[in-house]
Amino acid sequence: MKRNVAPIAYKEDTETLAKFAKALSHPTRIAILKHLENQSCCFTGDLTAIFPLAQSTVSQHLKELKNAGLIQGELKLPKIKYCIHQENWKLAKTLFQQFFN
Repeated sequence: MKRNVAPIAYKEDTETLAKFAKALSHPTRIAILKHLENQSCCFTGDLTAIFPLAQSTVSQHLKELKNAGLIQGELKLPKIKYCIHQENWKLAKTLFQQFFN
């Protein structure tokens, strides 16, 4: 017999925190964010010179961070320039601080 279970309703902040946490669930993504936090911006090629990973791997990590809203990309043909998304980065810091307190 199948039970009818109502889905759990979460606060928007809880869902946002979970999205940020998922994006931070890989050490390379954390390292990329640390690097970007100390730079105004950089290109994918700059990151492949810093991290010993294939360009496609770096791009996949950048995609995850961008989808979570932690970074933003600007097309500068033929490259993409990446920066910390300042508003969302501040929000992430606030939400994690609240969570740990």
